[in-house]
Amino acid sequence: MMALSTSERQSPRAKAPLSGKGAVAALCVASFVVGLLLSGRVPLLPAASKDMTSSSGCVKNKRAMLSESNNPRDIMNEVSRTHHAIQSLDKAVSSLEMELAVERARSGGGAVSSVGPQKAFVVIGINTAFSSKKRRDSLRETWVPRGTYPLPPTRIEILTHRSMQKHMNFASFFCMISHEPVRFFLQNPREHRSLRFKEGAQNRHMMCTCARVAGEKLRRLEKEKGIVIRFVIGRSGTAAGGGALDRAVDSEEAENKDFLRLDHVEGYHELSSKTRIYFTTAVATWDADFYVKVDDDVHLNLGMLTSRLAKYRTRPRVYVGCMKSGPVLSQKGVKYHEPEYWKFGDEGNKYFRHATGQIYAISKDLAAYISINQPILHRFANEDVSLGAWLIGLEVEHVDDRSMCCATPPDCEWKKRAGNVCVASFDWSCSGVCKSVDRMKHIHKACGEGQGAVWSVAT
Repeated sequence: MMALSTSERQSPRAKAPLSGKGAVAALCVASFVVGLLLSGRVPLLPAASKDMTSSSGCVKNKRAMLSESNNPRDIMNEVSRTHHAIQSLDKAVSSLEMELAVERARSGGGAVSSVGPQKAFVVIGINTAFSSKKRRDSLRETWVPRGTYPLPPTRIEILTHRSMQKHMNFASFFCMISHEPVRFFLQNPREHRSLRFKEGAQNRHMMCTCARVAGEKLRRLEKEKGIVIRFVIGRSGTAAGGGALDRAVDSEEAENKDFLRLDHVEGYHELSSKTRIYFTTAVATWDADFYVKVDDDVHLNLGMLTSRLAKYRTRPRVYVGCMKSGPVLSQKGVKYHEPEYWKFGDEGNKYFRHATGQIYAISKDLAAYISINQPILHRFANEDVSLGAWLIGLEVEHVDDRSMCCATPPDCEWKKRAGNVCVASFDWSCSGVCKSVDRMKHIHKACGEGQGAVWSVAT
């Protein structure tokens, strides 16, 4: 056999070189892989590891949240927060529905008017009667701001014309002193009868007593503090034109501008109807946060009342007063007899808890409720019981404020010296201040908060 040369020997591990076509194919495959990597379609290994780490972190967080949510205390806290949020939303919806119903009632069931009633913080209605002029004057001289400032008698030039004849019924005009509108009253009430008016205008000279425009202090209190004060009275039962009682109140109103006249016939046994109509009229006239009813023989500190009510401004459906539960009197002929005593159970039972009738306050929602439903609200013999009955079945917060029923001096005086000024003072034995016309000034001096107190209260 012929021996093979060394150069012809081939190692068994040696491979044949790639052909031209194979090299081209390999180059194409390599280029394709590099293109995929550069375009991001195939993630690199480090990126994949980061994604796996983050996904594992999310899983851990979810597991932690699940473990925390299984804590009973946290679950109850979350349920409580949700419950409070639902309650707040429900109250807001109820308030909006009530406001809408009130606006519809004010517009007579038609479209809601864009011009609403006057805004106020509190409306204070002083329940009074035709025979109580001296009581009203005693309040005007103490805690009710008086509307006029008397000026000394002077001779002035008055410009009169036919359009002013209507004022002659009250022997009063408007005149100008130093370019300021004032009201003057003739010294001789009969002097106005001799005046005669001609076409056009004429100048007249006469002696008169001047005063600033009636109701100025009241209007300032309304504008600056949002406190509205009115004596609340209806009509007499005389003819449609009005009798002497109505004319006397009209004259008093022209002088003081502090009345709220109701479409109601006055009568002692009609106080429940009067109270119902008062709230209805007040809601239609003023958009206030609170509405107060007080008798005309009660001493009241306006600043203390305002500051007390301001504490409940954010609470819905608040009923504030001195809460009591007196006996239901079934015996005829006694004071405060209840003809419908049988509705309150067996003989000897007591009324449900309600505020005493001398003074109480209700929030806007409750006054609106009375205004809307007043045709179907039942009236009991006593007006404070009637109001309590209207509210007893509602979701109402009853506030028993004993500072609204202090006794007269020395009780309210001692409390004032101790720094606890009373909101209201009266005598329980008289259901008001006994002999209020004679004693109101003394009580105001002993228990009053001071003239400037109401102006410093934030409303």
